[in-house]
Amino acid sequence: MEYVSLGRTGLKVSRLCLGTMNFGPRTGEADSFTIMDQALELGLNFFDTANVYGWKTGEGVTENIIGRWLAQGGGRREKIVLATKVYGDMGDGPNERRLSAYHIKRACEESLRRMQTDHIDLYQMHHVDRETPWEEIWQAMEQLVREGKVLYVGSSNFAGWHIAQAQGEARMRNFMGLVSEQSLYNLTERTVELEVIPACEEFGLGLIPWSPLDGGLLGGFIKKGAEGRRTSERVQERFESLREQLEAYFAFCETKGEAPADVALAWLLHNPAVTAPIIGPRTMEHLTGSLRALDIVLSEQDLLELDQIWPGPGGIAPEAYAW
Repeated sequence: MEYVSLGRTGLKVSRLCLGTMNFGPRTGEADSFTIMDQALELGLNFFDTANVYGWKTGEGVTENIIGRWLAQGGGRREKIVLATKVYGDMGDGPNERRLSAYHIKRACEESLRRMQTDHIDLYQMHHVDRETPWEEIWQAMEQLVREGKVLYVGSSNFAGWHIAQAQGEARMRNFMGLVSEQSLYNLTERTVELEVIPACEEFGLGLIPWSPLDGGLLGGFIKKGAEGRRTSERVQERFESLREQLEAYFAFCETKGEAPADVALAWLLHNPAVTAPIIGPRTMEHLTGSLRALDIVLSEQDLLELDQIWPGPGGIAPEAYAW
């Protein structure tokens, strides 16, 4: 396993991040434990979750599963960089969501309790909160850092100018601010190349792509589905809208002798701005299969061909759309 710094920090994380969103809803607790144990064996030390995962309001289903896994001991907690998120609805009350100082403090304490740990290594804002001023958000995060409950702060689903706003305020407070941004990024969804990636590079944030396979499309999910695997109507419709490109992509992967999912991950890993794509395995096979991406080398010609199949937004802003 390869390890890189998380953004401008001295913290080393694995080049693949274990996403846990399926733990609970799609993967039972026993299988989730097995996957996390195997991830450690394979060298993955970066685990990502969120307080809303499990999708039962206020229950923190996935965080509880992780907590019971950590409670087994054996150095599990000391071996991982644990990341979770705050923002989503955790109850019916008016202050049980978003990024008020009130909610950040309470949500952090509840996440710590569920995960049976005394600190969160990377505490991420799941979405931008346009209703809460940055001085309030940073005051709350600074307090958590002082108390040792949080080590680093990250963002998710932020625009480039949100990152700039956040870092500007943090600098005025002599606070480190954001160290990472978790964004939707894959071959089919490249909008972040316009402004989010340049912002991450400018301010020293590590980029953590989520949905690197576009819900399975880039892994041949629909192709398998045609052989009996159930897929949602939405995914089927998206496949049809991208059919020509997907078929060209699968043909490219076939000429390379590589699985489409592995090529999609390898493409992300070739971008120097990317720290670690999030893999969200439902099964052990999904986990172990992802490692192949670390060994795939894409040539300049390969990258050019992939750009032709999946053209991005044209580069960074504003050059991508203005002279």
